[in-house]
Amino acid sequence: MLKIILHAPNQIMPFCEPARELRIQNSPLWLHQRNLLAPYVTREMELKQGERLQPVREQAIVYRDNLFFDEPFITEFMKQALKLNRPVRAAFRADDPAFREHALPLSISYTPAGSLYLADLWYYPNGPVAGAEPLVIDMQAREIGYYHVPTYMGDQSGDLVFQVPLRSLIAIDSWVHIFIADMVFGQFARGARFEKRLNEDLNFKLKILGKAIFEGRQVLECSELVKVGKGCVIDPSAVIHGPTIIGDNVTINAGAVIENCVIGNNVNVSQDVQLMLSVVGDGAFLPFRTALFMTTIMENTMVAQNTCLQMCVVGRNTFIGAGSTFTDYNLIPAPIRARDGNGDLSVSNRPVLGGAVGHNCRIGSGMVIYPARTIESDVVLAASVERRVIDRDITFDQSDHHKQKLAHLHQTPYHKKSKAESW
Repeated sequence: MLKIILHAPNQIMPFCEPARELRIQNSPLWLHQRNLLAPYVTREMELKQGERLQPVREQAIVYRDNLFFDEPFITEFMKQALKLNRPVRAAFRADDPAFREHALPLSISYTPAGSLYLADLWYYPNGPVAGAEPLVIDMQAREIGYYHVPTYMGDQSGDLVFQVPLRSLIAIDSWVHIFIADMVFGQFARGARFEKRLNEDLNFKLKILGKAIFEGRQVLECSELVKVGKGCVIDPSAVIHGPTIIGDNVTINAGAVIENCVIGNNVNVSQDVQLMLSVVGDGAFLPFRTALFMTTIMENTMVAQNTCLQMCVVGRNTFIGAGSTFTDYNLIPAPIRARDGNGDLSVSNRPVLGGAVGHNCRIGSGMVIYPARTIESDVVLAASVERRVIDRDITFDQSDHHKQKLAHLHQTPYHKKSKAESW
């Protein structure tokens, strides 16, 4: 089967990079897509923006390269498409809870079609032709509550709930979609699938219980739920609850608490670090008492001591200084707005949301960042009397390094044409 990849034209801000290059579930999106489609395809071709597709007369999968989908979704899509044996396009019902609440807000990639929304994923049994019919895939959402939003805080009071799908697909048009893909459609969904299997498969339940008893551990701490790679050093006093995946050559020091996380290779987790429902990229360094909650940090990033990140996305090769705080509530109970796929401020449909930091940033100590604010790639921010609280998006032109005598020492790989370029 032929795989045809369509390039999404827009860059995802504040990363200054297309979605395909960004890491989701600690893997570049293009690689994640390739691995999941590998069982179905034998060759591939890419179409850049504006490039015409030459006639093809063979079985083909066509998709946009900003799509994140998981194995349960693509398995069900291919199963139904092959059974129908006619041109189809992935579609969602407008009232599908997971799609309506999490995938649709801030997006520009779905095509409305009556009560359906069409995604950029097609199957053609005899090559691309016009007129593919919608193929609705039920995301099998289940409502999972997390904590209570007081009436005097968010614009949406009551329990903070997520519509967690057992089958996931989302177009990455905004940094918020990376948060949704990693947390709601990733960490939460993996836990929901585990609970479903535990409730429906008696043999699996007995296997888990047997392994926990044999190892002398609690169920959530047994090796069936906490997967540890090679060459890891884990202090006995660390608390690690699954489902958690830990890569190779990871060091986890005394007092660390880790719950339902993905941790990459060569990561250093220092004393008393707390990681909950988070994704930590390869080569990351988390000094003592760093706290991440429902947060993604990409590869080779450092979040210094006593820093708290909640519901944030941080790019690669970035440093966030000690004692910084990314807030996630509007103190005045107004809706939180975030940048959509067109770069415009729109309602995020989230009562609680952190911020986003691009690649190759240097954020000084003691900064306070308001909800949903973004800091563009290559930015340097130093706390000062004039600027210690970030209450608006920060662009590269506003970076503090432009005012410094040694600005040329700060390399800016995501703004190579700027005057501050160092090579």
